[in-house]
Amino acid sequence: MTTMQSTVFATPHLDAPRQSAPATTSCRALYDTFSQADLAPGTHADAEAYLVGQLARAAAHPCDLPDTPAGLDGWIAPRGAAIGAEYQQYLAARRDGAPRRYFTSKSHALCFLRCVAPTKLVDGAWLYSTLQRWQENDFRPLVKTYVEELGDGLPDKNHVTLYQRLLDNHGCADWDDLGGAHFTQGALQLALAYAGDAFLPEMIGYNLGYEQLPLHLLITAYELNELGIDPYYFTLHITVDNGSTGHARDAVEALQRVMARAANPAEFYRRVREGYKLNELGENTGSVIASFDLEQELVRILAAKAVVGQNMHSDYCRVAGKTINAWLADPAQIPTLLRAFETTGWIKRGAAPHESRFWGLLQGDHAEMFGVFSSYEQQVLADWIASPAQEGDAAAATPRVASFRARQRALAPARNAAPKVHGARALIRYPYAGRAGEHEAENDQLRNLEQAVALAPSTSAAMKLLIAHMSPARHHTPTGLMATRMFVRLLG
Repeated sequence: MTTMQSTVFATPHLDAPRQSAPATTSCRALYDTFSQADLAPGTHADAEAYLVGQLARAAAHPCDLPDTPAGLDGWIAPRGAAIGAEYQQYLAARRDGAPRRYFTSKSHALCFLRCVAPTKLVDGAWLYSTLQRWQENDFRPLVKTYVEELGDGLPDKNHVTLYQRLLDNHGCADWDDLGGAHFTQGALQLALAYAGDAFLPEMIGYNLGYEQLPLHLLITAYELNELGIDPYYFTLHITVDNGSTGHARDAVEALQRVMARAANPAEFYRRVREGYKLNELGENTGSVIASFDLEQELVRILAAKAVVGQNMHSDYCRVAGKTINAWLADPAQIPTLLRAFETTGWIKRGAAPHESRFWGLLQGDHAEMFGVFSSYEQQVLADWIASPAQEGDAAAATPRVASFRARQRALAPARNAAPKVHGARALIRYPYAGRAGEHEAENDQLRNLEQAVALAPSTSAAMKLLIAHMSPARHHTPTGLMATRMFVRLLG
């Protein structure tokens, strides 16, 4: 393909025989595969096969896109206005005393952040393949959107860095034991990252749907802020996704430009609509929020702790006549253990957490269990203690034993938050803060990248080198962030 804007191109037809991903291949397995910095041979074929299967699943979902591309301009503005009106109604209801619509407690909100992490930590990935078309003006809106998802290479703006920092700050970065449906959207985005050429219309359709401003984003940001959780990651999306000058507008413009070059625009748009429906698969904001149960989340946490702690207590540690080691030997006993904590007075339900003897083991001058629970886990426990006891609590809870990898992550210290960048010094080199020599290896990588780009025989060769460092698995690393800044500078 040439770089001339008027080039007409044909796109592959999904009607041609293609092999879908084997039914035994889980979303989680594909997510882990596509998240690797260095992909194994055949990964691109796996991505295509996965998308074929997911498109078949999405086919039955309704599509609210206009029947023809001509209706797109008249579709986006009323949609945004309707969401704005609904949000104002929500705010009016809150001013009149209505409770929060989404989050019943801070732990509910933090659990939500944890459960959507697999999607948020690959934010923007579906557009990665468009970087290869950086010289084609018609693809500029898509390239622009991807680069802005990467924060133009600034750590304080990179969406993945921001979300990881949010998880780390609240101790809820351990999400390895989430169910497979939580990985569906992330796997889709990663599959599109590496099969975007073969599924160009579908990728553009997915982008069109994902970049529209939803009502749940506005309400989520409002309620997170109300609960003392920094909503910046979410408010950033409210501004950059606006339908006037933001990603929502860019999505429509990109569709119109690229479709005009297609050999069969009608077929192209049909596939755009199919890709748009991929947004409906897997867990979403509503389903994640609705699935939260405070006591079941506490049971899950304690069951994971039991794997490590079941042999760590002396025989003097007893509740209701049974040693703690005996209680923890079978995670299925956790709900009964909670009842025992209540009946023996170790926990006073419906009272402030500090009034419970058990809480004193976690917090205080002589807290014997200091450091055992993360800040998120302590929040879940505190909210459960403060909530009134209800008949049948935990009776139907089914604990899940954490995997070895999940236990290791739970015991490991939180990843350091990325240091802040100020002004023009972030344009190319991003120096590390800290003790002299602490990050020498990373600084060597940055110097090597600078040198390689400087010695590249052409701009195209330099851009190819930078694009490799801007992949979904690498763009939030120090070299990935610097590569993004250099890419933006060269792109002009």
